[in-house]
Amino acid sequence: MLKVTHRDLIDRALAEIETLEIEAAEALLDDDDAVFVDLRDPRELEREGKVPNAFHAPRGMLEFWVDPSSPYHKEVFASGKKLVFYCQSGWRSALATKAVQDMGLERVCHIGDGYRGWKDSGAVTEEVEPKRR
Repeated sequence: MLKVTHRDLIDRALAEIETLEIEAAEALLDDDDAVFVDLRDPRELEREGKVPNAFHAPRGMLEFWVDPSSPYHKEVFASGKKLVFYCQSGWRSALATKAVQDMGLERVCHIGDGYRGWKDSGAVTEEVEPKRR
């Protein structure tokens, strides 16, 4: 029997992180001081599209890409810009936001309704070309 469920983890994260409604997130689209970070699997991006100009960071690599001491570090995470994480429904992004906040990043938040909510609201999206596998 698990001591902590996935829902417990998500609820704990939500209690400690900033969650944006779609409208608030959409208002950051043209903000040069904000970067949208798509945590979904590449196949999800290819199938559904993404927030325009979002940086793709697969969830499984995030902590490695955030840490400057990691050989996998990505400079976008050291930019000092506000990072707006999202996934399909807001679960992975809640956990990711909590994880990087625990690592020391301060300007982080997530889109509570995820990409599904983004798309359903009619917010602008962009297509992602399939990569050769």
